[in-house]
Amino acid sequence: MSSPNPLIDDGVPRHILSLLSRLHSQSLQQEAGIVRADYDAAVIDGNMKDKFIALEAEKCHFVYQLARATGAKYIVEAGTSYGVSTIYLALAVAANCRATGGEGKVIGTEHESEKAAKAREHWQECGDIVQGFVELREGDLRETLKDNLGAVDLLLLDIWTPMALPTLKLVQPKLRPGAVIITDNTIASAVGYKELLDYMRHPGSGFTNLTLPYHKGLEMSIYSP
Repeated sequence: MSSPNPLIDDGVPRHILSLLSRLHSQSLQQEAGIVRADYDAAVIDGNMKDKFIALEAEKCHFVYQLARATGAKYIVEAGTSYGVSTIYLALAVAANCRATGGEGKVIGTEHESEKAAKAREHWQECGDIVQGFVELREGDLRETLKDNLGAVDLLLLDIWTPMALPTLKLVQPKLRPGAVIITDNTIASAVGYKELLDYMRHPGSGFTNLTLPYHKGLEMSIYSP
């Protein structure tokens, strides 16, 4: 029996479901061809500029459900890439705004202009239900996330591991009490994430943490300062 898809239950349009299915398939095909050396810091820029590096579908479904359950309306996504997970986040924000009123948005970040352009194409294909809820900030996120974040309900860290902790520290002052932080690949990339995980797991950090047993790991942390 196949796993239920929360997007179907929420009435997400068929053309968006088809797009997501296609993008996940392309991402998996790319990932199958990536070798470990591609992740080395010395060659990452040359090898990853054209790669999706997208959350798997089951992780995206979880993040969507989580955003819906918490009523998240202001989300920061560090590492937008081709904008796959952004679609899920924007759909959740749109649904939450319809349910309880008010405004919301997903603030995405992307350093590579080529990826940013492709992400915008994918969001345009979705229509206003996605495109109207996304603000993409191009460039070095250490600069682009300095201002105008609002009170952040959810932070998704799907980014090169050395950038994870600096990103969290930058966004942390804007996290509302009870905000959720999701970090991808925390089992497979535990060494790379060591500084981040040590920071969040340190007594008195204000974070409670749980490693979820998804493929390569998914860390769910709650900020309770």
